[in-house]
Amino acid sequence: MAIACSLLLVLSGCAIPKLHPAKPGPSLPQDFNGTTTSDNSGQVPTTEFFNDPKLLSLFEQALVGNQQLRILAQNIEIANNEALRRRGAYLPFLSFGSGASLTKYSQYTLEGADNAQDLLPNGSNFPAPLPDFMAAADVSWQIDIWRQLRYSRNAAALRYLGTRDGWNYVVTRLVAEIAENYYQLMALDKRIENLNTIISLQERSLGVARFRKEFARDTELGVQRFLAEVRKNQSQMLITNQTIIQVENRINFLCGRYPQRVDRASAKSIPAFIDLDLHALSVGVPSQLLRNRPDIRQAERELEAAGLDVNVARANFYPKLIITAEVGYDAFNPKYLFLTPESLIYSVAGGLVAPLVNKKAIQADYLNANAKQLQAIYDYQRTTLNAFTEVFNRMTKVRNYSHSIELKKQQLISLETAVDVASNLFQNARPGVDYMDVLFAQRDLLEARLVTIDTKLEQLSAIVDTYQALGGGQLNLPDQPLTTIGARPATMALPVIGERPPVKALPRIGSVSPVVAPPALKPLPPTGPQGPAAQIPAFQPPAGVPAEGIPAPQPGPIIQRPPPADDK
Repeated sequence: MAIACSLLLVLSGCAIPKLHPAKPGPSLPQDFNGTTTSDNSGQVPTTEFFNDPKLLSLFEQALVGNQQLRILAQNIEIANNEALRRRGAYLPFLSFGSGASLTKYSQYTLEGADNAQDLLPNGSNFPAPLPDFMAAADVSWQIDIWRQLRYSRNAAALRYLGTRDGWNYVVTRLVAEIAENYYQLMALDKRIENLNTIISLQERSLGVARFRKEFARDTELGVQRFLAEVRKNQSQMLITNQTIIQVENRINFLCGRYPQRVDRASAKSIPAFIDLDLHALSVGVPSQLLRNRPDIRQAERELEAAGLDVNVARANFYPKLIITAEVGYDAFNPKYLFLTPESLIYSVAGGLVAPLVNKKAIQADYLNANAKQLQAIYDYQRTTLNAFTEVFNRMTKVRNYSHSIELKKQQLISLETAVDVASNLFQNARPGVDYMDVLFAQRDLLEARLVTIDTKLEQLSAIVDTYQALGGGQLNLPDQPLTTIGARPATMALPVIGERPPVKALPRIGSVSPVVAPPALKPLPPTGPQGPAAQIPAFQPPAGVPAEGIPAPQPGPIIQRPPPADDK
């Protein structure tokens, strides 16, 4: 027996092909372009980072109603069931059965002749035809000599844990997308507010231009230019309202509900949108990404599972020891069925089977398992590289957009002052100032305010994206009918086929330079009735003109330009 086993092992081992190692990937940097911090925003809870009850309520609704998360939850259930199936593969398979049959043997056969001559213990012959009643238990057990079945079980357990990490990664992306759309709604509300303010100023200037035309101080050209500007901004307001509807419905879709208004913070409950600040960002050290990012954890588990698959495929080259046993009762008459030991039957057998000829299929499976492991290694390297790049890009975006907003605020102060000066000079009919100066000043102020709102939105989106890139935004997995598969096995070493990307321990954080926070944002001067426009003196119509107020612009026929003689 020993000689036969040694021969099988030697012949099998000679047919195992050599594997190719993976190419090493780039080493993970020790900092983000010279920046590290002692803490990491990716570890800040979502409820603390987004301190807005209405936004947190949207997260909760999406966690329950989002259809993509429901699909992923079923993937988790499937992976869990697969782990349970693999767990029972290395245990004995026990089955119990019973049966009955009736056989008529020919007298000219060996079985028939024997039955005719044999006598029962009581001296009578066997009945013909011969009944047969049996009740037995069968046992089949493949002895896991090479740990093939346990490797398979551990790989399934790792993939189960990987599906949970994949669910968490999708949750972080979902949280980031909802937050971005939520802040976009606030930015659109701010655009509507600024459009209303500018339209109010332009309608006031339109009234002044009409009075100046009535008293021959100006021409119809100024009236039409102001009216065209008012109509343009009113049209832009309708387009902005349509955009608000689309963004609201995007949030509704992510929350798994039909179109409805999205409740959000208003100007009364939060500071001015331009001055809105989220939780301070701390990038930590790059090695923390290996622990915080769910996609990296999933890629790591898939890499370990692929290594175990190589071990499973390698074990197919070695002999398999399978033990079968049967025990039960068998009799031709039910009244004799359970007589012991007369009706007792049992058998035990063991077989050692190893492939010797035509191993192409086994070799192909082994090489494919190695190729899949190399893919998992490169996917792990790519995922880690992508995570570091995302953090680096978004961190610099937050810093640059924060400084840009400070410059935009200074621009707004200058433009608001220019609008005040131009409006005062135009109302008082000062020489050298016409309607074009007022029109251009108001247009520049509107564009600057809208650009500032867009810049602030980009800054908030960059903060949200950085938080997600650091691994933040993970929410608790809702209760699912998942069966606990036990603790993770300790023996999960990869086969030596090359260098696996090392998962370094977190370095000790000493005196590191923290991320320089952008300067505090100063609030914009208020607009509308409380802002600089309120300081413009009320227009006094000339004597004899009724002062019932400036009439609202009414659509009507196009006013023809007066002939040159009238202008003269």
